[in-house]
Amino acid sequence: MMIKKIAIVGGGTAGWLAANHLGQSLQGSNIEITLIESPTIPTIGVGEGTVPSMRNSLQKFGISESDFINECDVTFKQSIKFVNWLDKTKHGSNFYHHLFDHPHIFGEQLTDAWLASNESSDYASFVSKQHLCCEKNLAPKTITTPEFMGVNGYAYHFDAKKFAAFLSRHAEQSFSVKHHFADIKDVVVDDAGYITHLVDEHDVAMAFDFIIDCTGFSAAILGNKLGVEFLDKSDCLLTDTAITLQVPTSPDDEIPPYTIATAHQAGWIWDIALTQRRGVGFVYSSKYMTEQQALDKLHTYLGEKFNHLTPRKIPMKVGRREKMWHKNCVAIGLSQGFVEPLEATAILIADFSANLLAKRFPRCKADIALVIDDYNRHVNYVWEQTFDFIKMHYCISDRTDSEFWIDNRKDEQLSQQLKSNLARWQRFAPNREDFASKFDLFDLENYLYVLFGMRYLPASDTLNTVRGFEQLTSLKQQRVNQLLDELPTHRALLEKIKKFGMQKQ
Repeated sequence: MMIKKIAIVGGGTAGWLAANHLGQSLQGSNIEITLIESPTIPTIGVGEGTVPSMRNSLQKFGISESDFINECDVTFKQSIKFVNWLDKTKHGSNFYHHLFDHPHIFGEQLTDAWLASNESSDYASFVSKQHLCCEKNLAPKTITTPEFMGVNGYAYHFDAKKFAAFLSRHAEQSFSVKHHFADIKDVVVDDAGYITHLVDEHDVAMAFDFIIDCTGFSAAILGNKLGVEFLDKSDCLLTDTAITLQVPTSPDDEIPPYTIATAHQAGWIWDIALTQRRGVGFVYSSKYMTEQQALDKLHTYLGEKFNHLTPRKIPMKVGRREKMWHKNCVAIGLSQGFVEPLEATAILIADFSANLLAKRFPRCKADIALVIDDYNRHVNYVWEQTFDFIKMHYCISDRTDSEFWIDNRKDEQLSQQLKSNLARWQRFAPNREDFASKFDLFDLENYLYVLFGMRYLPASDTLNTVRGFEQLTSLKQQRVNQLLDELPTHRALLEKIKKFGMQKQ
């Protein structure tokens, strides 16, 4: 049986990313794609940060970066700035940058030199040209830099609801994706367990050959209807609640070109600046902090000026589905699973999963058996690696000011892989061979910035002898000085893009 009709159930960022990936990949195939969106269930709408791979997806879709920036309230993201993730009694008010430039642009010797220097300076500042650009609130490019290209590495912050609407228009206009509003209340399956029809609230049965579940936390189809088990990870990842606010800003406020992630006694706070507002979220563990304490701390962070704003509470169900593809149904987005958005994880995994599905989408029912196991294995690997990477931020912290931070270091909360990696990295610095899979969404550079930013360092007797690195340091500083002269401020570039647009490649 040929696959001729695909239903994507659920809109939002995940649904429309899937629609664009499949629409682009299946052009000319005569496969019809319909996105079915509930008119009554709102999207979560708080995933507003990305990683650099999003540039590749938008470019692949044929989207104009200038249009995207102007229509989705986009700002540039060059880093995540982690504040107070270490013990303030030992390190004072501390921060480090997880930059989007590779730390070895000027050579691996700079990392070796930093390790051998008794770490008197910040790692990211020592090896990268991007650190000071971020601290000076500079843009990652100039108005003459072509679309999707950068002087420094970058991703985006955006208004999630505007982004979903933007992707919707593009999918409909460029890839002829159909958009239908309905609440799906049931499915019809055949004797082999494959879905044949979706049933809406009016008992209308709609025939489809393949289903993509983008219904969010409920996983209404893959989980509720097909019974794929949810694997709970709350015993090792302790945060389970977020309270969020949209905070207005002034037109002359500077716009940090990075996400700010500020640790507190039982979790952390995200702070994302768009052109007209900030998206702020207070992530915490309800085991270690009451809702009232969380609200009080959020208002302390924001200041009395914003005490009148009412936060939105979002319970977080941390974990993943046992598998993401069952029979003719694939889950993408929050229906796959959830882990706190500390490293822009939600959109990253949704984009990866949709792209992977589009690359080898089955053309007939018999094809499913040929690709389903690989897909599940790859996506499950990505989720497990992501859980480890997020957990690492907590378990290598030396904070002892609350039971939350102390409990996060308990050995039984760590996977065997993470324990093995951390034991090795306590003796030897991470290297490329530690990340052998092409499905490592978080790679060597990500781990270097986080491990060394949090002062998790290899033993001194395993370090390489370094000579002649001074020339590299001088070259890096020359480049930094050039960028400080050439790059506009973040807000200035956004205003120019709004007025003139960027050059096409």
